[in-house]
Amino acid sequence: MTAPRLHKVRHHARRIGILGGSFDPVHAGHLVAARAATRRFHLHEVHFVLAGRPPHKARKELTPFAERYAMLALACAEHPHFLPSLAEAGDDRSGLHTVYSVDTVRHFRRELRHPHDQLFFILGADQFLELPTWRDYETLLGLCDFIVVSRPGIKMRPLRLVIPLELLARPAPGGSHEANSIPLRKTIVHLLDNVASHVSSSEVRRRRHARQSVHGLVPARVEEYIVRQGLYL
Repeated sequence: MTAPRLHKVRHHARRIGILGGSFDPVHAGHLVAARAATRRFHLHEVHFVLAGRPPHKARKELTPFAERYAMLALACAEHPHFLPSLAEAGDDRSGLHTVYSVDTVRHFRRELRHPHDQLFFILGADQFLELPTWRDYETLLGLCDFIVVSRPGIKMRPLRLVIPLELLARPAPGGSHEANSIPLRKTIVHLLDNVASHVSSSEVRRRRHARQSVHGLVPARVEEYIVRQGLYL
């Protein structure tokens, strides 16, 4: 009797989005951006990476990590391709540590299963314009592609000026590229424009503090959790 033939499991290349933030709380604008990026770039999954102690908000009081993660998990629950991530929670899962984006992307790169898997770092245009203040941002720009979510009126030129000249790809003779992209030596910065959402976490917190409704500003399950837990009052 011959032994059964073993079949190799094939892993197809995946396109993976990384959307980070303090998510205090996660709101409808975050989901709008993730859905738009998923449609435009055919992402297989988007990891919502919850920051424990964001470097630029080190002195700001944040809602406890566990509460923010609970809301994030609720927001992702109805979207099979959206995944809440503990990549920045630290080894003790306390969320009390500062983790830099360059290290988060390195973490995801180590987790890739296929040589042709692609990572896309999703962020707002206002965040991208502050990129030079981030730790090792030149290295970060070479680790993955970027999807810059923009509202109407944001042009490519200010985004291009943020990128060091030595990182820009040399234009090929007679070559061309998409009008809404900036080719770098190793990666590409894509502009995802006309993603209209004026919701912000600070607006949600302000309305809650003023005892006003946040209906429609956050996912329904998140709204229920905020009310039940008495958050932001």
